[in-house]
Amino acid sequence: MLETRHGSCHCGQVRFRCTLDLAPQGERSPQLRPGPWYATNLRCTCSYCRKTRIWKAHVPAEAFELLEGAGLGRYRFGSGTIEHCFCRNCGTTTFSRADFEVMGGPFVCVNVARLDDVPFEALDRAPVRLEDGANDDWEAIPAHAGWL
Repeated sequence: MLETRHGSCHCGQVRFRCTLDLAPQGERSPQLRPGPWYATNLRCTCSYCRKTRIWKAHVPAEAFELLEGAGLGRYRFGSGTIEHCFCRNCGTTTFSRADFEVMGGPFVCVNVARLDDVPFEALDRAPVRLEDGANDDWEAIPAHAGWL
């Protein structure tokens, strides 16, 4: 079910609110946008996700609100099309932002592990799809994924 959730970095200098659905397949609300990115949560093997251990939930930009950004740092690499955000004070990765037409326009990848008000049981049940970002094959399951 779609729910409004709150998230933050470790020290609280970066706080956000978003609307997303962490329920397993068969219990989920209709997607806010079409596409596989909005139908589940993702763990990826690309260089950034591998180093930061981010657990991504895509939400349309209009379903995300930055509540406190005093410590917000931004990082871009490669083509620079994705803005990776983190807290400059505590170093916690919080979310990433981008705008890709194929994904319906502006969106945010919330780091599910930074959500403050999700019960552990809901996190246990949240679906996770693995993606092979290390080989730019986003539809493939990585050959080595046990560590994700």
